[in-house]
Amino acid sequence: MIIAVDGPAASGKGTLARRLAEHFDYAYLETGLLYRAVALMVLEAKGDPSDPAAAERAARAFDFARLQDPAWRQALAADRVSNAASEVAAVPGVRAALLELQRDFVRRPPGDKAGVVLDGRDTGTVIAPEADVKLYVTASPEVRAGRRHKELQDRGVDSIYARVLEDLKARDTRDSARAAAPLKPAADAIVLDTSALDADRAFEAALAAIRLKTSGGAR
Repeated sequence: MIIAVDGPAASGKGTLARRLAEHFDYAYLETGLLYRAVALMVLEAKGDPSDPAAAERAARAFDFARLQDPAWRQALAADRVSNAASEVAAVPGVRAALLELQRDFVRRPPGDKAGVVLDGRDTGTVIAPEADVKLYVTASPEVRAGRRHKELQDRGVDSIYARVLEDLKARDTRDSARAAAPLKPAADAIVLDTSALDADRAFEAALAAIRLKTSGGAR
């Protein structure tokens, strides 16, 4: 079973995808983490994330083992890494370098799991177009900016809502306008707008959609 969960930043897709993976006992892959990893590698090398050559070099040198370092993984959460990730993700060479890694995960889920849940922006359109269920999780820019603003404040980070909203809209534009795997729902995706939903209600809505789509194939 392959469940693809796509959507823009702060839409709630990450929380939802992780919860679905736990519920079904499926392997979980946050594909955006790979692009953050590449972005951090470029930044650590004092490179420019918008430089295709630098970004592609980092992508081809990426090793999953790096994600096992807690300190390095924590660094991936920084805002500068998040912004750089959307830049490196627009580079076709980066996407090509990481594509096979992600498809291998789908073909051979870790732990011999019976299925996978993919969390990203092109999982249902590029990585696993054969996915059994495709969810596109979204929310209004204002709601998403409010969520990100609160998240930053809860982490003790100085945050200005207007700045967060501006950055989020800019990222949406980059992600949707890029030539390589632009952010958009798959033609057969189930669109789930979480603007007025909390995490529990979004989860229940997703479960209902999965059950309907699989005609009883999921518990």
